[in-house]
Amino acid sequence: GFVCERCKEGKAVLKRPGDGSKVCKECFFRLFEDEIHQTILSSSMFSPGDHVAVAVSGGKDSTVLAEVMTTLNERHQYQLKLHLLSIDEGITGYRDDSLETVKRNRHHYRLPLKILSYQELYGWTMDAIVAQVGKKSNCTFCGVFRRQALDRGATLVGADKIVTGHNGDDIAETVLLNILRGDAPRLLRCTLATTGAE
Repeated sequence: GFVCERCKEGKAVLKRPGDGSKVCKECFFRLFEDEIHQTILSSSMFSPGDHVAVAVSGGKDSTVLAEVMTTLNERHQYQLKLHLLSIDEGITGYRDDSLETVKRNRHHYRLPLKILSYQELYGWTMDAIVAQVGKKSNCTFCGVFRRQALDRGATLVGADKIVTGHNGDDIAETVLLNILRGDAPRLLRCTLATTGAE
């Protein structure tokens, strides 16, 4: 096996896609966190005292986001007030297990958690919408409703900003969809680290 190219001690367990370096698990985590920290600094993402809603679904991306935000907030003294925010769309059998993960994350990271449901916000569940309009385009409806629910949830918990976790496949899909749609303005915005007005 290969020795980690960064620490020269650990066993290299993966090759980083960005630069091709072979690194151990510990160095991978640290490099990943350092890259996120640099993005936060270079984009002036936060100011001390910001109240940040961490959008969590219970999936891998948002669980990593909660971990990294908690770790970096402590390590670099961002002085952020973090609040987990989760949306229950009301889809039978879809969100139940992941909401349990979100509740475990609340205890693990010792952060407050707000779970908002479509039923609470809109007076109906996604299951009820699908029963009315059918399955065609229901993912589009749900995505729009979820984004609005996150915005409303952030307001309810007093957050100034919302952070969401996305992986490379998510970004690639968004870029391709915007190319296929010929949506140049959205294509220019879709890979930015920050969106929305200040």
